[in-house]
Amino acid sequence: MKLRVIVIGGGIGGLALAQGLRRRGVEVAAYERDRTPTDRLQGYRVHINTAGSRALHACLPPEVFAAFLATCGQPNTGIGMFTHRLRELIWFGSDRPDPDPDPVDGVKSASRISLRQVLLAGLDDVVRFGKAFTHYRRDPDGRVTACFADGSTATGDVLVGADGGNSRVRQQYLPDAQRVDTGVTGIQGKAWLTAAVQALLPDRLVAGPVMIPGPRGLGMFLAMHQFQPVPPELAALVGPEAAAQRDYVMWGLLARGTRLPADLEQLDAIQLQSLALQRIERWHPNLRRLVGATDPDTVLLTPIRTSVPVPAWTASTVTLLGDAIHSMPPTGGVGANTALRDAALLAGKLSRAAGGERPLYQAIGDYEAEMRRYGFAAVEDSLRNLRRQQRTANPLALTGMKLALRTVNAIGPLKRRAFTAA
Repeated sequence: MKLRVIVIGGGIGGLALAQGLRRRGVEVAAYERDRTPTDRLQGYRVHINTAGSRALHACLPPEVFAAFLATCGQPNTGIGMFTHRLRELIWFGSDRPDPDPDPVDGVKSASRISLRQVLLAGLDDVVRFGKAFTHYRRDPDGRVTACFADGSTATGDVLVGADGGNSRVRQQYLPDAQRVDTGVTGIQGKAWLTAAVQALLPDRLVAGPVMIPGPRGLGMFLAMHQFQPVPPELAALVGPEAAAQRDYVMWGLLARGTRLPADLEQLDAIQLQSLALQRIERWHPNLRRLVGATDPDTVLLTPIRTSVPVPAWTASTVTLLGDAIHSMPPTGGVGANTALRDAALLAGKLSRAAGGERPLYQAIGDYEAEMRRYGFAAVEDSLRNLRRQQRTANPLALTGMKLALRTVNAIGPLKRRAFTAA
């Protein structure tokens, strides 16, 4: 059957879906509210796990996947936890970068900016910018029409909401699907990786991210992103913004709202940076210096919200992917990967419907059943990690956790068992 898919949203999930559908010969158009491809040149490091990498490999043409690999940073080979005084609690994995990671199955470190630019490659005639979605309507012939703030419309056989946590598609399609505040807020920023900044950091950070459970319910996340040189033949494909970026260290500080000022969302970047410094005034001096060395233009406030599992609904020609349906806290590190998994799965299901192998409603229903299963499981895992981090508000719980981690770190069999379980 002839099939035209309308995608609302030009973030990671929506663009991956557009790439996957186009690669399979399905007509697709994506609509993004940003005015230009470079409006959203901000963001941080994204950990791409095996599932996310496989999804990208399934969605992207070979030359675009090669560009993705070329714009990735040094891959992670470990992950650790340190105290707020920068004493090691536990380290899993190798402390050296893998010199020859698997191009498909290996975990990767991607810059969100580079990843989005890569996902836009070759989609000039697919992505329409400056299109703020307002609502959709179902037409008498069974098709779906998307309506935009500028008065324009777009009609297709399927409409996919890939428009993020505040999805307008979800609000119309599944108005009872809830997205709730966790009570935790993040302040995050980037410090450019100069020799002086690198001297402040634990040596382990070169090989993987570090989590810091701090006192009073505070927690910090550190990750280094070092870009690789992009070959000239691929630089033209991904654009100058993705090909020429600076190495950096990202940090994120999580805190309960009760420990933050009431007017938090009114603070500018410099005030947020100052607030982060105040909250870690008794932490290791190197951590304070790192936050102090941060470029204020990169400092962001992120209220941590999450979705609530949604009971199964009847499949139709409207569906959702990524944060539009299963947004989750960043404490699992799998939000982007889950959106990519959605994109690859949905692209495959829709291409089979377009090829006459599956009725359209059944193909979408199959996608939604599988997506709900792994998507909301990822939400629960991320929430579980967030709850663990917040237990440090109790000094006895924090002391017990540190003791347990040091014990596991010192006993090989326990450590291997803990790593396998994780």
